[in-house]
Amino acid sequence: GDARMSKITFILGGARSGKSKFATEEAKGIGKKVAFIATCKPMDKEMEERISIHKKARPAEWQTFEEPRDIPLLLKKMSRGFEVIIVDCLTLLVSNLLLDGFKEKDIEENINEILFVLNKLKAHVIIVSNEVGLGIVPDNKLAREFRDIAGRVNQLVAKEANKVFFMTSGLALKIKGEK
Repeated sequence: GDARMSKITFILGGARSGKSKFATEEAKGIGKKVAFIATCKPMDKEMEERISIHKKARPAEWQTFEEPRDIPLLLKKMSRGFEVIIVDCLTLLVSNLLLDGFKEKDIEENINEILFVLNKLKAHVIIVSNEVGLGIVPDNKLAREFRDIAGRVNQLVAKEANKVFFMTSGLALKIKGEK
């Protein structure tokens, strides 16, 4: 396709802001062969139900990969045939790595490696993440650390992205990228 087409679209927003739905619509507009990488591991019944609702909202021919941690390895193993790759969501990935004892530097390296691998692929990439900086400063150390790292990771991705959208109440505000 056109070399000027956006390579990485980054979608940021709070919980239940419509990020995943917007990512799905964007992907449908780009191509039919879509890989959906879910970083979410269902921890309980409620989460399982949420995940299955999300799954039903995606076209049946999309391929879903569940990978809570090693996204670079998954991307390297994936077929080259995809037109679009969605990563949903970055925040959960950071949380999974942090709970595994990864330090901030390791997490940032992991994200940089993801960006590096994604840039080598032909596919359009849509990355979904939570905006974590709008709430009250958490009162426990792990939560503060998570918020700090997630905020920095979002900055890394936003810098690399061709387009960045901020979601609120189901509405997308473009905050970076060509008109």
